[in-house]
Amino acid sequence: MTNHRFLAFDLGAESGRAVVGTLADGQLGLEEIHRFPNEPVEIAGTLHWDILSLYSNVLKGMRVYAERFGAEVESLGIDSWSVDFGLLAADEGLLANPVHYRDYRTDGMVEIAEQRTSLLRLYELTGMSPNQIHTAFQMLSMREQESPLLPVAATFLMIPDLLAYFLTGEKVCERTNAIHTQLYDPRTGEWCSEVFSALDLPRGIMPPPVDPGTQVGTLRESVQRATGLGAVPVVAPCTHDTGSAVAAVPFGPTPPALRAGTPPGTGGAERGSAAFLSSGTWSVLGALTPEPVTTPEAYAARMNNELSLDFFVCRNIMGLWLLQECRRVWEREGQAYSYEELVRLAEEAPAGGPVVFPDAPEFLAPSDMPAAIRAYCQATGQAPPEGVDATVRCILESLALSYRQGLEQFTRILGHDFQVVHVVGGGSQNTLLCQLTADATGLPVTAGPVEATVAGNLLVQALAGGFLADVSELREVVRASFKPVAYEPRKNEALEGQWERYGELVG
Repeated sequence: MTNHRFLAFDLGAESGRAVVGTLADGQLGLEEIHRFPNEPVEIAGTLHWDILSLYSNVLKGMRVYAERFGAEVESLGIDSWSVDFGLLAADEGLLANPVHYRDYRTDGMVEIAEQRTSLLRLYELTGMSPNQIHTAFQMLSMREQESPLLPVAATFLMIPDLLAYFLTGEKVCERTNAIHTQLYDPRTGEWCSEVFSALDLPRGIMPPPVDPGTQVGTLRESVQRATGLGAVPVVAPCTHDTGSAVAAVPFGPTPPALRAGTPPGTGGAERGSAAFLSSGTWSVLGALTPEPVTTPEAYAARMNNELSLDFFVCRNIMGLWLLQECRRVWEREGQAYSYEELVRLAEEAPAGGPVVFPDAPEFLAPSDMPAAIRAYCQATGQAPPEGVDATVRCILESLALSYRQGLEQFTRILGHDFQVVHVVGGGSQNTLLCQLTADATGLPVTAGPVEATVAGNLLVQALAGGFLADVSELREVVRASFKPVAYEPRKNEALEGQWERYGELVG
């Protein structure tokens, strides 16, 4: 038996980790070898990512690997959240710490952009529903505030590509992250000059876009000496964590009637029969499509067009961020709960209480999330949730209703129904949320793999190295390696009663 080992770095909004993937006999084994915090730092009123701490921990993860397994590894790859970036000077040094997408510098930037170009036109060009956190609006804020960085910047690099540059010296932008900038044309696969011109942004600093599975380079000699590894290939997987997660969704074979128009690189994934939900800090609800969908109806529904190993349309929903922030506040107040404890409390709370619109601007970055939820309920004529149990129940029921709304929009716009929802990521462990999702949508839910992001990262590396034949075989490995949990829809009168109220909140 031949074992092939790969090393994945998965960086999230709260923490990062190094995970070893071992591919043997058609199955993927995972072993986490290093975990580290990812703590934003506020300096003079601006919220930054501590990129050097992240890089230091990438090097530490590589040293841990070398101590455990030796110098040989097939490749390594890095994925992270999207939209944020660093800028290099002409001497290739980092100009400043990357700014966090939740920083307030982008407030009002969408409105300023609308004075220069139609938001619908931005959507038609880029496939992304304009959102102030997107890279284009972050860069526009720098232009509007006359930041001294843009005029002297020589190279733009998104977070995973910046870390890969530190490791290899090579500068690229992988497409699953590029599409999130609102500066990339998914139909041509190139940067969109019209958007750069409309927003007066520097097109010349953008590196070449590359496909997921591209070998960026090999480790610098200095990195080899610092870590104990050899000249290891660094592969750009789906560098956007959602792209990696979608790569590991266990889609089944494509129904014959749905195979027409399949784009290059597709591995026979279901089209039209399955939806997916990547559930974490953000909830990404989506479905595979043969090409971008940028109709006015899709724009009105806030549907984004994104990339994994296939095109997919999705709705980005605030997700478990609301629960994470509540948990943070309760811990600060001396009430420390595990997520499992919070789910148990919510299961015991009465159903059918107040609901919130998860994407309301009040929930983007409040200092006190439980207070923000209470205030929202009062402002919308609802009795606010009382206590931890009712607050968690409110969040989970609201998320399930938002998934129902999203799937109903997809059905109208894409012109077909869905037969199943695949839930992957950390939220697939939330038994109450999975059951509420089945109840709200009326569809069976399959939950897992939990570690979809790292599995996708590792398996795209394996595909790039020739250890898997195609995307179809990649998904066969997913199905063989991770056993899903099934949830059947039940009649839930409380949710049905909340559905009309939710529609009024969304408007």
